[in-house]
Amino acid sequence: MNTSDSAKEVAAVAVRFTDSMVYIALSDGREIGVPLARYAFLAQATQEQLSHWQIEPGGFVVYWPKLDDGLEVVHLLSPLAVA
Repeated sequence: MNTSDSAKEVAAVAVRFTDSMVYIALSDGREIGVPLARYAFLAQATQEQLSHWQIEPGGFVVYWPKLDDGLEVVHLLSPLAVA
């Protein structure tokens, strides 16, 4: 099974932050950590904006309505996203 196949089988179930990272918990027990600085919309957001996230139906996207942007699980699991 390749990474894109496994990405289709998992969903985001929770989100948490540290000062410099966003962590997305997945339905298969893994957690993805990504530096906030990697995504300008997250790096420039206020704490209040960051705290208002939602997991879209199916769990395939974590979305920040106040920022009108989000992160797709499939892209976070892609080998190209780990550069």
